Amino acid sequence: MVVRVKLKVEVGGKSFEVIAIANAGYESLTPQILLPRNVARRLGLWPPPKEAEELTYRTAGGPLRVWVLPRGAKVSVVAEDRSSSEVECDIVISPLTGEALISDKLIDALDIVLEAPGRGLWRFRDDPPDKVRQSVQPR
Repeated sequence: MVVRVKLKVEVGGKSFEVIAIANAGYESLTPQILLPRNVARRLGLWPPPKEAEELTYRTAGGPLRVWVLPRGAKVSVVAEDRSSSEVECDIVISPLTGEALISDKLIDALDIVLEAPGRGLWRFRDDPPDKVRQSVQPR
């Protein structure tokens, strides 16, 4: 199991909720959300807009061609009892991935603490130490 959280993603006046994996192994220099092509399409971002920069990311599975929109989204965590603050982040669009991922820097910016990733347990940084949250089920 992994930690999945429900996020509210706002892009250019459009917003919707997406389930994303909190992937601490996705290292980035800035807060980033990686979106699959089908999600990018719903946001009007596929095919990639002209201002998107085409890059190649190194992944455990080999090189991955992506399109990046710096500071393209505002993201917040939507939990059962509260929401986090909004965080501005880069949008990374992948034509190959099947699930949204959030990078190490976005995990930190959203104040997510991975308590037991193998069991899908997490909390907000300011939650009491005994307040442990369950991973959201993928859709």
